[in-house]
Amino acid sequence: MSILELQEITYTYDNKQYVLRGINAKMEAGKMYAILGPSGCGKTTLLSLLGGLDSPSNGRVLFDGTDIEQTGLDEHRRKHVSFVFQTYNLIDYMTPQENVRLIARKPPLPYLERLGLTKDEAKRNVLKLSGGQQQRVAIARALASEAPVILADEPTGNLDADTAQDIAEILKESAHEEGKCVVIVTHSNELAEQADAVFSLKYGKLQTII
Repeated sequence: MSILELQEITYTYDNKQYVLRGINAKMEAGKMYAILGPSGCGKTTLLSLLGGLDSPSNGRVLFDGTDIEQTGLDEHRRKHVSFVFQTYNLIDYMTPQENVRLIARKPPLPYLERLGLTKDEAKRNVLKLSGGQQQRVAIARALASEAPVILADEPTGNLDADTAQDIAEILKESAHEEGKCVVIVTHSNELAEQADAVFSLKYGKLQTII
């Protein structure tokens, strides 16, 4: 059974400009999904709808068979999903450890070290870290969350090729070994190749590639 489902999702600006047109898709726990598409095609919008950050103009987003509007978008965001934002969305006056601890009961250091941060870096203010390090903190925060779904917006965008490959493997492990549903939007074909299923978003339509 799917953990996330999109049913006839349409999204428009000002009821005129169509961004998404009648999208249907199902996503299961224990799998990693990639959504490919050019800039401005609506990938981030689609991720926002899956995460309850926005509502579709028409159609429904289901979590475990229940419309997230019925559950409550706040409830959906708090309990069901964790995000890796392209802009990190870290609390800038806190350390990496404190940022992870905000949303996770588990000790934060093992997750941060797994993402390549040292103990010293984990204790620094996040503004003293590089963009790539901040991206790793954002990923560690999502991995440490108990939410069953991880939604990641260009999670390897600020990372070198070797680190990006490591992150892809870690996200895939979260799906295959921890049973999470991982959904990534990306420009990277290399990252998409790691996914169990790949969608292409073009002209507002979502198509399955793999």
